[in-house]
Amino acid sequence: MSFAFFIFRKMNLEQVIESAEDRYLQILERFFNEKWRETQLFSHDLGHHRRVWKYARELLLCRKNEVTSFTSDFYNKLLIACYLHDIGMSVNPGIKHGLQSSEICRDFLLENNFPESGTGDVLDAVEHHDDKEYKTHWFNNNEILKILSVADDLDAFGYIGIYRYLEIYITRNIRPEIIGDEIRKNALGRFQNFELQFSEYPKLIEKHRKRFLILDDFFAGYKAEAHP
Repeated sequence: MSFAFFIFRKMNLEQVIESAEDRYLQILERFFNEKWRETQLFSHDLGHHRRVWKYARELLLCRKNEVTSFTSDFYNKLLIACYLHDIGMSVNPGIKHGLQSSEICRDFLLENNFPESGTGDVLDAVEHHDDKEYKTHWFNNNEILKILSVADDLDAFGYIGIYRYLEIYITRNIRPEIIGDEIRKNALGRFQNFELQFSEYPKLIEKHRKRFLILDDFFAGYKAEAHP
Protein backbone atom coordinates (compact mmCIF):
# COMPACT_ATOMS: atom_id res chain seq x y z
CA MET A 1 0.00 0.00 0.00
CA SER A 2 1.43 3.37 -1.02
CA PHE A 3 2.07 6.15 1.49
CA ALA A 4 -0.32 8.46 -0.41
CA PHE A 5 -3.12 5.87 -0.18
CA PHE A 6 -2.44 5.41 3.54
CA ILE A 7 -2.78 9.16 4.13
CA PHE A 8 -6.00 9.19 2.07
CA ARG A 9 -7.55 6.43 4.19
CA LYS A 10 -6.69 8.41 7.34
CA MET A 11 -8.64 11.43 6.11
CA ASN A 12 -12.34 11.61 6.90
CA LEU A 13 -14.85 11.96 4.09
CA GLU A 14 -15.42 15.68 4.63
CA GLN A 15 -11.68 16.28 4.26
CA VAL A 16 -11.50 14.22 1.08
CA ILE A 17 -14.39 16.18 -0.44
CA GLU A 18 -12.80 19.49 0.59
CA SER A 19 -9.51 18.38 -0.95
CA ALA A 20 -11.27 17.79 -4.29
CA GLU A 21 -12.91 21.22 -4.03
CA ASP A 22 -9.63 22.93 -3.19
CA ARG A 23 -8.02 21.39 -6.22
CA TYR A 24 -10.72 21.82 -8.87
CA LEU A 25 -13.61 24.07 -7.84
CA GLN A 26 -12.23 27.41 -9.00
CA ILE A 27 -10.84 26.12 -12.28
CA LEU A 28 -14.11 24.29 -12.99
CA GLU A 29 -16.15 27.44 -12.46
CA ARG A 30 -13.83 29.47 -14.68
CA PHE A 31 -13.97 26.79 -17.38
CA PHE A 32 -17.76 26.58 -17.16
CA ASN A 33 -18.25 30.33 -17.37
CA GLU A 34 -15.98 30.57 -20.38
CA LYS A 35 -17.95 27.90 -22.27
CA TRP A 36 -21.38 29.14 -21.12
CA ARG A 37 -20.98 32.91 -21.51
CA GLU A 38 -23.09 33.24 -24.68
CA THR A 39 -25.81 30.83 -23.48
CA GLN A 40 -29.19 32.11 -22.24
CA LEU A 41 -30.56 29.05 -20.46
CA PHE A 42 -30.81 30.01 -16.82
CA SER A 43 -32.29 26.70 -15.64
CA HIS A 44 -28.98 24.98 -16.43
CA ASP A 45 -26.48 27.70 -15.63
CA LEU A 46 -23.64 27.57 -13.11
CA GLY A 47 -26.13 27.77 -10.24
CA HIS A 48 -27.67 24.45 -11.30
CA HIS A 49 -24.28 22.77 -11.37
CA ARG A 50 -23.34 24.17 -7.97
CA ARG A 51 -26.56 22.76 -6.53
CA VAL A 52 -25.99 19.35 -8.14
CA TRP A 53 -22.60 19.19 -6.43
CA LYS A 54 -24.28 20.23 -3.15
CA TYR A 55 -26.71 17.32 -3.49
CA ALA A 56 -23.90 14.95 -4.46
CA ARG A 57 -22.09 15.95 -1.27
CA GLU A 58 -25.25 15.26 0.72
CA LEU A 59 -25.57 11.80 -0.84
CA LEU A 60 -21.92 10.98 -0.21
CA LEU A 61 -22.05 12.05 3.44
CA CYS A 62 -25.25 10.08 3.94
CA ARG A 63 -23.50 6.96 2.63
CA LYS A 64 -20.11 7.69 4.21
CA ASN A 65 -19.76 4.18 5.61
CA GLU A 66 -20.24 2.71 2.11
CA VAL A 67 -17.90 4.92 0.07
CA THR A 68 -14.69 4.71 2.08
CA SER A 69 -13.22 2.25 -0.43
CA PHE A 70 -13.19 4.90 -3.17
CA THR A 71 -9.91 6.61 -4.03
CA SER A 72 -9.40 10.36 -4.11
CA ASP A 73 -9.72 10.26 -7.91
CA PHE A 74 -13.34 9.16 -7.53
CA TYR A 75 -14.23 12.36 -5.67
CA ASN A 76 -12.26 14.50 -8.10
CA LYS A 77 -14.09 12.96 -11.05
CA LEU A 78 -17.50 13.18 -9.38
CA LEU A 79 -16.95 16.88 -8.73
CA ILE A 80 -15.95 17.39 -12.37
CA ALA A 81 -18.98 15.44 -13.59
CA CYS A 82 -21.33 17.50 -11.43
CA TYR A 83 -19.93 20.74 -12.81
CA LEU A 84 -19.79 19.73 -16.48
CA HIS A 85 -22.69 17.32 -17.03
CA ASP A 86 -24.88 19.95 -18.73
CA ILE A 87 -22.17 22.11 -20.28
CA GLY A 88 -23.12 20.63 -23.67
CA MET A 89 -26.37 22.59 -23.50
CA SER A 90 -24.27 25.56 -24.57
CA VAL A 91 -24.17 23.75 -27.92
CA ASN A 92 -27.33 21.63 -27.91
CA PRO A 93 -30.16 22.10 -25.35
CA GLY A 94 -31.93 18.94 -26.54
CA ILE A 95 -32.16 15.57 -24.84
CA LYS A 96 -28.92 14.38 -26.48
CA HIS A 97 -26.80 17.11 -24.88
CA GLY A 98 -24.88 14.55 -22.84
CA LEU A 99 -22.66 13.69 -25.80
CA GLN A 100 -21.60 17.32 -26.26
CA SER A 101 -21.08 17.62 -22.51
CA SER A 102 -18.82 14.58 -22.55
CA GLU A 103 -16.74 16.01 -25.38
CA ILE A 104 -16.27 19.32 -23.55
CA CYS A 105 -15.50 17.44 -20.33
CA ARG A 106 -12.79 15.50 -22.18
CA ASP A 107 -11.20 18.82 -23.14
CA PHE A 108 -11.20 19.88 -19.48
CA LEU A 109 -9.61 16.61 -18.37
CA LEU A 110 -6.87 16.87 -20.99
CA GLU A 111 -6.18 20.48 -20.08
CA ASN A 112 -5.75 19.41 -16.45
CA ASN A 113 -3.47 16.45 -17.13
CA PHE A 114 -5.84 13.59 -16.36
CA PRO A 115 -4.45 10.37 -17.89
CA GLU A 116 -6.80 9.49 -20.74
CA SER A 117 -6.83 5.84 -19.70
CA GLY A 118 -8.51 6.75 -16.41
CA THR A 119 -11.35 8.98 -17.64
CA GLY A 120 -13.82 6.48 -19.08
CA ASP A 121 -16.08 6.40 -16.03
CA VAL A 122 -16.45 10.17 -15.72
CA LEU A 123 -16.98 10.66 -19.47
CA ASP A 124 -19.62 7.91 -19.55
CA ALA A 125 -21.33 9.44 -16.51
CA VAL A 126 -21.52 12.84 -18.16
CA GLU A 127 -22.75 11.42 -21.45
CA HIS A 128 -25.47 9.22 -19.94
CA HIS A 129 -26.58 11.25 -16.89
CA ASP A 130 -29.89 12.17 -18.55
CA ASP A 131 -30.94 8.58 -19.26
CA LYS A 132 -33.93 8.59 -16.93
CA GLU A 133 -34.86 4.96 -17.51
CA TYR A 134 -31.84 4.03 -15.34
CA LYS A 135 -31.34 0.71 -17.14
CA THR A 136 -28.25 1.15 -19.28
CA HIS A 137 -25.04 -0.80 -18.93
CA TRP A 138 -23.33 2.43 -17.87
CA PHE A 139 -25.80 3.12 -15.08
CA ASN A 140 -25.48 -0.36 -13.60
CA ASN A 141 -21.68 -0.30 -13.53
CA ASN A 142 -20.70 3.29 -12.84
CA GLU A 143 -20.83 4.73 -9.31
CA ILE A 144 -20.09 8.24 -10.55
CA LEU A 145 -23.10 8.04 -12.86
CA LYS A 146 -25.38 6.73 -10.10
CA ILE A 147 -24.58 9.59 -7.73
CA LEU A 148 -24.51 12.25 -10.44
CA SER A 149 -27.87 11.12 -11.80
CA VAL A 150 -29.60 11.21 -8.41
CA ALA A 151 -28.02 14.55 -7.49
CA ASP A 152 -29.19 15.98 -10.82
CA ASP A 153 -32.68 14.60 -10.15
CA LEU A 154 -32.85 16.23 -6.72
CA ASP A 155 -32.36 19.63 -8.33
CA ALA A 156 -35.49 18.98 -10.41
CA PHE A 157 -37.74 19.11 -7.31
CA GLY A 158 -39.09 21.95 -5.18
CA TYR A 159 -39.77 25.51 -6.29
CA ILE A 160 -36.55 25.71 -8.28
CA GLY A 161 -37.60 22.55 -10.11
CA ILE A 162 -40.83 24.19 -11.28
CA TYR A 163 -38.88 26.95 -12.99
CA ARG A 164 -36.22 24.60 -14.35
CA TYR A 165 -38.71 22.17 -15.88
CA LEU A 166 -40.78 24.92 -17.47
CA GLU A 167 -37.83 26.64 -19.09
CA ILE A 168 -36.27 23.53 -20.58
CA TYR A 169 -39.56 21.98 -21.71
CA ILE A 170 -40.62 25.23 -23.37
CA THR A 171 -37.18 25.44 -25.00
CA ARG A 172 -37.79 21.94 -26.35
CA ASN A 173 -41.21 22.96 -27.71
CA ILE A 174 -43.30 20.67 -25.48
CA ARG A 175 -46.93 21.59 -26.14
CA PRO A 176 -48.66 23.58 -23.34
CA GLU A 177 -51.59 21.16 -23.12
CA ILE A 178 -49.34 18.21 -22.24
CA ILE A 179 -46.48 19.91 -20.44
CA GLY A 180 -47.90 19.34 -16.95
CA ASP A 181 -48.41 15.61 -17.47
CA GLU A 182 -45.00 15.21 -19.07
CA ILE A 183 -43.27 16.95 -16.18
CA ARG A 184 -45.14 14.95 -13.53
CA LYS A 185 -44.31 11.67 -15.26
CA ASN A 186 -40.64 12.57 -15.61
CA ALA A 187 -40.34 13.81 -12.04
CA LEU A 188 -42.05 10.72 -10.63
CA GLY A 189 -39.55 8.47 -12.38
CA ARG A 190 -36.72 10.51 -10.91
CA PHE A 191 -38.14 10.32 -7.40
CA GLN A 192 -38.79 6.58 -7.62
CA ASN A 193 -35.18 5.97 -8.66
CA PHE A 194 -34.00 8.10 -5.74
CA GLU A 195 -36.16 6.03 -3.37
CA LEU A 196 -34.71 2.82 -4.81
CA GLN A 197 -31.09 3.92 -4.63
CA PHE A 198 -31.34 5.36 -1.11
CA SER A 199 -34.01 3.14 0.46
CA GLU A 200 -31.88 2.66 3.57
CA TYR A 201 -32.06 6.37 4.41
CA PRO A 202 -35.72 7.18 5.18
CA LYS A 203 -35.00 10.63 6.64
CA LEU A 204 -33.23 11.64 3.45
CA ILE A 205 -36.11 10.32 1.35
CA GLU A 206 -38.74 12.15 3.39
CA LYS A 207 -36.77 15.39 3.19
CA HIS A 208 -36.80 15.30 -0.60
CA ARG A 209 -40.30 13.81 -0.86
CA LYS A 210 -41.58 17.15 0.41
CA ARG A 211 -39.73 18.91 -2.39
CA PHE A 212 -41.00 16.42 -4.98
CA LEU A 213 -44.59 17.00 -3.80
CA ILE A 214 -44.20 20.78 -4.16
CA LEU A 215 -43.43 20.21 -7.82
CA ASP A 216 -46.06 17.51 -8.35
CA ASP A 217 -48.83 19.50 -6.65
CA PHE A 218 -48.01 22.57 -8.75
CA PHE A 219 -48.32 20.73 -12.03
CA ALA A 220 -51.41 18.82 -10.89
CA GLY A 221 -52.96 22.25 -10.30
CA TYR A 222 -51.70 23.43 -13.68
CA LYS A 223 -53.47 20.51 -15.38
CA ALA A 224 -56.70 21.15 -13.49
CA GLU A 225 -56.69 24.82 -14.48
CA ALA A 226 -55.69 24.18 -18.08
CA HIS A 227 -58.30 21.44 -18.55
CA PRO A 228 -61.35 22.35 -16.41
